Amino acid sequence: MFLYADEDFAFPIIAILRQHGHDIVTAQEDGRRATPDPIILSRAHTLGRAVLTHNRRHYERLHWQGMAHSGIVSVKQNPANHAGQAAYTAAALTGLSPGRWCVRVNRPPVKP
Repeated sequence: MFLYADEDFAFPIIAILRQHGHDIVTAQEDGRRATPDPIILSRAHTLGRAVLTHNRRHYERLHWQGMAHSGIVSVKQNPANHAGQAAYTAAALTGLSPGRWCVRVNRPPVKP
């Protein structure tokens, strides 16, 4: 999957997703540090990439307002488990192709 990670997305998760074959450009690598969310979403769309973010509310609002994009993947933060986050993010991306969709990736339920 072609992804564009916004500035706040955890780099350890990006590194793991890259190891599993996902092509990810970060906002920092693209010279977009401290860039407003609508511009990040537009930039990712121009590049044909889905946005990868922890900033769920802002990007979902842009989605519901009708802003053009190539997908939004909002991932619930879990700083104690980057490997787990990468695994369930990768699972959520399975079978998706660029399009105007918005996916929430939540932490899996804790098993007793």
